[in-house]
Amino acid sequence: MTAATRSFPAPLAPIAPWRPLRGLLLAATAAAAATALGSLGWPQAHGLSALTLAIAIGLVAGNLLPARAIAASADGLDLARQRLLRAGIVLYGLRLTFQDIGHVGLAGVAIDAAVLCSTFALACTLGPRVFGLDRTTSLLIGAGSSICGAAAVLATAPVVRGRPEQVAVAVAAVVGFGSLAMFVYPALYHAVAATHPVSATSYGLWAGSTIHEVAQVVAAGHAVGETAADTAVIAKMVRVMMLAPFLVALSAWSARSRPAASGQPRPPIVIPWFAFGFVALSGLRSLDVLPAAALAVAGNVDLALLAVAMAALGLTTRLSAMKAAGLAPLGLGAALAAWLVAGGAAINAGVAALAG
Repeated sequence: MTAATRSFPAPLAPIAPWRPLRGLLLAATAAAAATALGSLGWPQAHGLSALTLAIAIGLVAGNLLPARAIAASADGLDLARQRLLRAGIVLYGLRLTFQDIGHVGLAGVAIDAAVLCSTFALACTLGPRVFGLDRTTSLLIGAGSSICGAAAVLATAPVVRGRPEQVAVAVAAVVGFGSLAMFVYPALYHAVAATHPVSATSYGLWAGSTIHEVAQVVAAGHAVGETAADTAVIAKMVRVMMLAPFLVALSAWSARSRPAASGQPRPPIVIPWFAFGFVALSGLRSLDVLPAAALAVAGNVDLALLAVAMAALGLTTRLSAMKAAGLAPLGLGAALAAWLVAGGAAINAGVAALAG
């Protein structure tokens, strides 16, 4: 083919600035409804955060609305699932300080790291080999179970290029067993404490290092007492801070393990720049230079951005795609939840013994 006859694809038409508005408004409406419901007493008592409710409302609305309405909103929904999500994860860093590490000590950091690594490795092994799941879904469920629930699933999705249905399946598995943990952990504590003395601090460290969501950790901690709740939240925050290095390591590992096309170099590492923003804002919070009012506003904006992203995820997920995944994701979620309870307790006991 000569230069005179060679054809070139037509340039993509620029997206009109108003085109994303429909999808953004749709996701924002679902997020607002979720935030309002999440502020009520019953959802708070049962650890149902606005993020969990947002994906549930979005999922229901996305499957009830006509397909053409969702298609017409695709630009805004994609914007919410990608860019608004990254902005929300960055702002999430203002919830944490480096001083949190000092509150749990090196033993607490070691426990969190061991729980994270062992749980994620178990997901990577059991997902494909035992439950027959695809690699991406296994990674997403592993990330959510080992770090911080739905927020970790959402943060991991861009790195592993997860499809909406894969992300929704992972969120469902993680949130379901995390919600169950709110009731299982206090019950186990009281059952064990009836025959063997267990300190509230030890329980809090166990709960914070193994329960999925921050809201669920708060609920499980308060079920035992204030001391348990405080320790649990600090341990959980240290675990959340491990999200950024985890994403960087996962990106490098994914690029190297992904087979290259014939005659082509391996795909490049996808650097999750938003993870560095997350760490930067955590550092800024650690300096204690931001006024309480600014932190409160940032927290509300962060919650709104993540809720809109979760709602958009639900709106773009078809139940038929989730049904096609079968019970395997729940099986993996159950296996990881069991490991977090039993294996997490063993890790806590082992590290405590080594630390004296």
